[in-house]
Amino acid sequence: MENNKISVGLDVGTTKIVAMIGRKNDYGKAEILGIGRAKSLGVHRGVVNNITQTIQSIQQAIQEAEAESGQKIEEVTVGIAGQHIRSLQHSDYITRANSEVVIDEEDIDRLINQVHKLVMLPGEEIIHVLPQEYKIDGQAEIKEPIGMYGGRLEANFHVVVGQVSSIRNIGRCVKSSGLELEGITLEPLASANAVLSQEEKEAGVALIDIGGGTTDLAVFKDGIIRHTAVIPFGGNVITEDIKEGCSIIEKQAELLKIKFGSAWPGENKDNEIVSIPGLRGREPKEITLKNLSKIIHARVVEIVEQVYVEIKNYGHEEQKKKLIAGIVLTGGGAQLKHLKQLVEYITGMDTRIGFPNEHLAGDSDEEIASPLYATAVGLVMDGLKRQERKRIEKAAAQVEEENLQNMEAEAPEIEEEPELIPPTKKERRTFLDKLTERVKDFLDNAE
Repeated sequence: MENNKISVGLDVGTTKIVAMIGRKNDYGKAEILGIGRAKSLGVHRGVVNNITQTIQSIQQAIQEAEAESGQKIEEVTVGIAGQHIRSLQHSDYITRANSEVVIDEEDIDRLINQVHKLVMLPGEEIIHVLPQEYKIDGQAEIKEPIGMYGGRLEANFHVVVGQVSSIRNIGRCVKSSGLELEGITLEPLASANAVLSQEEKEAGVALIDIGGGTTDLAVFKDGIIRHTAVIPFGGNVITEDIKEGCSIIEKQAELLKIKFGSAWPGENKDNEIVSIPGLRGREPKEITLKNLSKIIHARVVEIVEQVYVEIKNYGHEEQKKKLIAGIVLTGGGAQLKHLKQLVEYITGMDTRIGFPNEHLAGDSDEEIASPLYATAVGLVMDGLKRQERKRIEKAAAQVEEENLQNMEAEAPEIEEEPELIPPTKKERRTFLDKLTERVKDFLDNAE
């Protein structure tokens, strides 16, 4: 890319595909340069089920974003979600050969690689291994074991598992659209980065991202992700219910939901009626808003209760694991009227709507700061972070090379020079980086 500071997030959703171009401004915030949207035709519940249609939708979104920003898009950071994603808790340990030597990155990598040997169901692969806390020789609750002494290193892990074929299919669509895969990110994590503050992650918070086809959940406590889940229902099933319950077409059902929908039936009076034009000269249909919100209410309650079961599975009811910051709702579905009140009523937890404006530049368009674009903003931020990391690694490699050259030259006046250069800490590559490389290799070999 000519301008290395640009990052592109590609959110391949069930209802829409969004391409967002952003860069870091002088204040370290993300400045959005352009956004492209396309109706998503080949994706069902977060999983690609028609490659050709998905490629067309991606290309349409990319072209729109390019036209708006005047930038050429070559690389994208893609989000993965879908009903095939599940997570589990796992503990593992390694015994170190020499406890007199301090624990380093290699020990942690060895421990994480051991988790990767877990036996999975056919077609499933571990996407993400997130260490929760470590134990050294029985001493618990250690956040950062590097630099400590010990013989037995133990850890609890949050393991995210997904169908590798679904991830490869998304990679295939991106590549066939003429784009390079810069990175892969788990969508609940991207949304969380865009709408949550560090204080909320420390206090304990559940992020619920209600999309068209799926509802994603990410639970944080003490600044660490503790639980993730993808529930295979979203805004589309509500539209489907309205369509069936009122005997109208999908387009009208979607409009009804957005314009008049409410998650709380008590709000509407019995005499509030909306008239819908009939098909091809037929009589118009009259629908009471009370009935409409009863249909919506029934389905929303079902989605929220499923999410609440997952929050309880994490252990929210234990005093030590209590989520003090409550729930943050985001995604297109979070725009439904009175949803916040309904979630508070069902779960008894404090709730707010999450807008992705926390990390956006001050003069950003109002539309971009909508919950609808939380994932896309998160993906742009993830791409910027990844580029920053690559820059640091490149600079560190150059410094090392220069030091070696200086030492080889053995010029006496440069003897003290290396001390001026601070030692650079090498960032540990995440498993999603490694997964991205594996998907890239697979696609290159499959060509």
